[in-house]
Amino acid sequence: MRAAAPSAAQPPSQASVVVIGGGVMGCSTLYHLAKAGVTDAVLLERHQLTAGTTWHSAAQVRALRSSRNLTALIRYSIELYQSLEVETGQATGWIQNGSLSIATTPERLIHIERQAALAGLYGVAAEMVSAEEAQARWPLMNGVDVLGAAWSPEDGRVSPSDLCAALAKGARARGGTICEGVGVEAILTEGGRVRGVETSAGAVRCDAVALCGGLWSRSLGASAGVEIPLWPCEHFYLLTKPVEGVASAMPTLSDHDGHLYIRDESGGFLVGCFEPMGKPIDPERLGDDFAFQLLPEDWDHFEPMMLNALHRLPALETAEVRMLLNGPESFTPDGAFLLGETAETEGLFLGCGMNSVGVASAGGAGMALAQHILTGRTPFDLHELEPNRFHAALSSASALAARAPEVLGKHYEIAHPGRQWAHARDLRRTPLHDEWVRAGALFGQVYGFERPLYFGAEAAPRLTFGRPDWFDAVGREVAAAHEAAALFDLSSFGKIEVAGRDAAAFLNRVCANQMDRPPGRVIYTAMLNQAGGVVSDLTAIRLSETRYRLYVGTAAIKRDCAWLRRALAAEDDVALEDVTERFAVIGVMGPEAARVAERIGAPALNAVPYFRAAEVEIAGAPALAARLSYVGEAGWEITSAAAEAPKLYAALAAAGAQPAGLFAQTSMRIEKGFLAYGHDLDEDVTPLEAGLAFAVAWDTPFIGRKALSARRERGVERRLVTLLFEDADVVPIGLEPVLRSCAGAADYIGATTSAAFGYRVGRPVALASIRAEAAAEGASLAVAIGARRCAATVRLGPAFDPDGTRLRRL
Repeated sequence: MRAAAPSAAQPPSQASVVVIGGGVMGCSTLYHLAKAGVTDAVLLERHQLTAGTTWHSAAQVRALRSSRNLTALIRYSIELYQSLEVETGQATGWIQNGSLSIATTPERLIHIERQAALAGLYGVAAEMVSAEEAQARWPLMNGVDVLGAAWSPEDGRVSPSDLCAALAKGARARGGTICEGVGVEAILTEGGRVRGVETSAGAVRCDAVALCGGLWSRSLGASAGVEIPLWPCEHFYLLTKPVEGVASAMPTLSDHDGHLYIRDESGGFLVGCFEPMGKPIDPERLGDDFAFQLLPEDWDHFEPMMLNALHRLPALETAEVRMLLNGPESFTPDGAFLLGETAETEGLFLGCGMNSVGVASAGGAGMALAQHILTGRTPFDLHELEPNRFHAALSSASALAARAPEVLGKHYEIAHPGRQWAHARDLRRTPLHDEWVRAGALFGQVYGFERPLYFGAEAAPRLTFGRPDWFDAVGREVAAAHEAAALFDLSSFGKIEVAGRDAAAFLNRVCANQMDRPPGRVIYTAMLNQAGGVVSDLTAIRLSETRYRLYVGTAAIKRDCAWLRRALAAEDDVALEDVTERFAVIGVMGPEAARVAERIGAPALNAVPYFRAAEVEIAGAPALAARLSYVGEAGWEITSAAAEAPKLYAALAAAGAQPAGLFAQTSMRIEKGFLAYGHDLDEDVTPLEAGLAFAVAWDTPFIGRKALSARRERGVERRLVTLLFEDADVVPIGLEPVLRSCAGAADYIGATTSAAFGYRVGRPVALASIRAEAAAEGASLAVAIGARRCAATVRLGPAFDPDGTRLRRL
């Protein structure tokens, strides 16, 4: 039902937090702020609650997501939607009808088997069922091509308008204010932080803004100097009149091979789709007055999906159509929504770009956003939703309009390893891009950059959960690095210069390792939050007494710059500068690296000690050579001016060094036990669990020291270990459950975080976070790869070169 239209309320002149947008995300955020005791938060909605896209949502709530913490958000939503009616007296329309996901191809069957295994790890009820049982659970479907299915009994659906009414009622009861009919015209900022909002009814001063304005968030963010990468697409579902045999509260049927979701609605069918390529829509076409409206029906566009639906639902052939609903939904460049504080403007928090999972996610997402506003961080790591994970190149209207339709189409696509985006590509190039093209690279996009994944591809690879098409090509690149010398393009890594009289003292405050070391030293360190969790890991080079260069993850540059900037005290004599685009970085790795240095006339490279850096000259160009390696083979990471990189590359290649890509680098770093942020490290992991205690200087005043010291006293509950698989033919890809044994009941003790084939050890290798008591050298464990349990052996050190001798000799 639609909320009754109230008269426009006059907003207060002052509030601690202003929530913009009266959809489900805004209502949930206000509810949770009020529940936490914030009695002067105000929600501003220019029309009425749910007027944007919430009201026409199909409102499916499926618990299982791609990570433990994203799943936790949905599970929180489910618990909240079940309890709100008792709390507020307002029904939410929650129906726990379950969901049935069918597979009609072998690869889809593997995909849902992997999902079912993850469900067990995350505590979500799910089980694989046969094609016959799937047919029995959904008798109206044509199951002739069904191979199997996953049954999830805890999934359900909700009434979006009723849900918002319950959230609003709960927020008001705790002191929250809702002003409908009040439009926000601009977000007011001063000195890089939020100061208030300008509305149709006057200004409201505030300390924080939660921007939950759906597809209209992008234009409002621009008023605060923030680029918000979301774009709307048309989203369709078919509604029929009553059909014989359709019962109420049937399970939701997910036919993802057919791009469809199907459920009962008012005695008929609701047939929705995420077609292979969506239809973008310019937000300007919708305008500011788009409320409780729909877009025109487009039967030509829907026709292929209609044919799929007729195949799956024979009864649809004679059903009477009520309407083809077409409403706008906003999508981000990677299909995950935006939640958290922006890097550009302090105090501006985003809860938007929901990618058609707004109703399912909003309960947990509103809780997490409220906690972030109040405490400075989300209740658990949500790096997948970090608003600062995109480069500005992906925020332009042209890039978003090209990418969003593909994002909609990938919503139901199988998540194969190696999957890449096809649209909004070639936005950023490293200085060696043309050289990699000539060398036959197949590229992947990372933070807008085109990075070589591997070389020698004659055609686009076939995506599979089995041994990939690039297996042999990557093996040759690993062999080059292991037996001769290989070149890795590391130019996309972020580079931040920290300069000034107080640079060393400042870095000792924000980094866990000792940063006050002599010029020329290379330092590996982590930056921690107040709870001791890893915010970022990085490598620093001290260039002089007053200047450092930090090398951070490719996608971390915007976030890390903001973290450092906000850690500066007014009295600090420190300047920060992002110099990423100014420099190229080439990794030269392998036992022949020393001979390569001699051949190019740069013997000074061989005099650089391990974890030291020195100025050198290569092919007549000045460069900074740092003796370290991310792949476990001796060599250097060589930084030069971007314009000089082709000259350096030509000299190195002429001396026999061979190109190697990201897939080879990933395989080798996993063998060596080197960690990657977003996989093995995040804010839920401390250096103690990650085996990084060697990089903690306990006598420095770093952020998170108190919490980390307490963790050290009580001991860790989990450890990162290496797992070596017994069967050389299995294909782990990461995020697989780890169990105590290959037989018996499922006793989950952790999960793999990264995995690849280890060419130097001749078998698959994974890094895994497991219970500390199970982390014993040589212990036999099992990894669930789909429906199969695969034996693996624990190594407490790296699988390859555990004593590190290869790294230290040239």
